[in-house]
Amino acid sequence: MNVVMDITGRNLRLYFRDRLNVFFSLLGALVLFLLYTLFLGNQQTQGLAESFPQAAEEDIKGFVDAWMFAGIVGITAITTGLAAVNVIVDDTATGRFRDFLVSPISRGQLVLGYLLSTVVIALIMTTVVFAVSLAYLGLVDGVVLAVGQVARSYGYLVLSCVAFGALSCFVVTFVRTPGSFAALSTLVGTILGFAAGSYIPVGAFPEGVRNFVSALPFMQASMVVRQEMTEGPMGAVTDQPGAVAEVERLFGITAYVGDWAVPTGYVLFVLAAMVVVFSVLAALRIRSRIR
Repeated sequence: MNVVMDITGRNLRLYFRDRLNVFFSLLGALVLFLLYTLFLGNQQTQGLAESFPQAAEEDIKGFVDAWMFAGIVGITAITTGLAAVNVIVDDTATGRFRDFLVSPISRGQLVLGYLLSTVVIALIMTTVVFAVSLAYLGLVDGVVLAVGQVARSYGYLVLSCVAFGALSCFVVTFVRTPGSFAALSTLVGTILGFAAGSYIPVGAFPEGVRNFVSALPFMQASMVVRQEMTEGPMGAVTDQPGAVAEVERLFGITAYVGDWAVPTGYVLFVLAAMVVVFSVLAALRIRSRIR
């Protein structure tokens, strides 16, 4: 176990030593924050103000900000795990895998160290962003989540970090060079905000695109966090069940594939299945690369 922790610690140091890599792992979240702070936030607030003229502007802004930050922490749980697996690409490109073969480290220990460091990095970065989000909502918007809501939101984020960390480890085993990894990171960072329904509310998509996005685990993982973080602000905007359902469907707080409403239990099952399946596949792929 000490060997696994040493490998994990080594990977953590390599990640946090590269400040540019840390920055780019948060780039998607930063872009989303700037988009809504400078441009899209006012548009969403004004649109909701027209639909709910009886609601106070600060309550509407609190809802939009809570929805935005739920998307930010959801994106962070995915992108930071992907950035963390850059060490696997580097070890392949530099030939460090061959050095590991002549050291007293088993392949199983090496694989476990990679997987564990990926999850730990995603958890650290997501926890920091989640804490900043809660502080912003409380200090700027006066939105304070209940203890249970914070606990459930964080639990969903932890599961997301593990699931998408395992997925990232598997995907990156097909990448051979740092240049290819940079291209992959750019591509993921570009489309992830749309796939998670964060840049544009999913209700604004055409029906076919909306169904496709709602069927993806990226959208679903963000959905369960949105449900917790927007519950209080939504109640301040309107308490009419029909209006609430319409807004939730528009903003991806509930997800529908056709007429089927995606339940929370299904999302948790999918994320848990991703942990098992992609952890095993990633382990097999990594072991095959260090033979």
